[in-house]
Amino acid sequence: MRRREFLTLLSSAGVAWPLVARAQSEVPVIGFLSSLSSDYAGYMAAAFRQGVTETGFAEGHSVKYEYRYANGDYSLLATMAAELVRQRVAVIAAGAPPAALAAKTATSTIPIVFVVGFDPIEAKLVESYNSPGGNATGVHLITSPLGQKRLELILELVPKARTIIMLVNPTFPDTEIEVRDVQAAAIANGRQLRTVNARTVAEIDETFAAIADQRAEALIVASDPFFLTRRDQFAALAARYGILAIYPFREFVAVGGLMSYGTSLAGAYREIGRYAGRILKGEKPADLPVVQPTTFEMVINLKTAKALGVDVPPILHARADEVIE
Repeated sequence: MRRREFLTLLSSAGVAWPLVARAQSEVPVIGFLSSLSSDYAGYMAAAFRQGVTETGFAEGHSVKYEYRYANGDYSLLATMAAELVRQRVAVIAAGAPPAALAAKTATSTIPIVFVVGFDPIEAKLVESYNSPGGNATGVHLITSPLGQKRLELILELVPKARTIIMLVNPTFPDTEIEVRDVQAAAIANGRQLRTVNARTVAEIDETFAAIADQRAEALIVASDPFFLTRRDQFAALAARYGILAIYPFREFVAVGGLMSYGTSLAGAYREIGRYAGRILKGEKPADLPVVQPTTFEMVINLKTAKALGVDVPPILHARADEVIE
């Protein structure tokens, strides 16, 4: 090789090497936006990362994560979503309806994978389940319609209950729909439904005291992410006042709640993790159908039932997917 050709080749390589190094250093970042706290949503984030890993991405090498937790304060989500957009993350994973709505408002171009309980079509997150059509897709937990089933289950446990109280957060986007569905089920079963509100930690304490004063026969806790962050508080208060309650997720029962009926949160986050990985590989959220769970889990805490003086009917015990003793 002639000296001039060698120098030309060396010069070209000197230009190419930094470009290759730069390309290799540009690892995609996924923004994880949660309505909950890092303490309570940690296992959800872990399930999400597992889903991403299953598509072939290794944390720190081929993908990185940027986390934002609202700690149940939904007013922070808009700012957090805007921060992720400014950072030009490759995908935003939005946990719970308030986070999904904030992400959708913040960007119409960055792909969004969500976990929500309300109807994503009605909320204008997607155009349809099979063909989302925009920059968002994910998992629909179907939490609102399950409120009807929760009412039926608590009546199996407390068949003589005439008045059912439903505890809701009026600031949660899904509240109106969820109350409407449970109200319809209460009427169909010849029962009266009363709703009570709790927006803050202090209000949860006050509301449980008021429920106890009213000698409530049964309580349904709505599927609000803020309530999920306070599940230890809910279980402790229900035990203190002897209130028979049914919850939307097994996480409440795992810390001492009486019973729950709903979808697997860990499974849902793992699913959107897989979607995020597929999007990083080039697929479009517009072409990825919204996933709707087909199986639901009923969990009963027999230790709590015994402490509350409740005999779980054998048929209900047999139908439980998980029994905590």
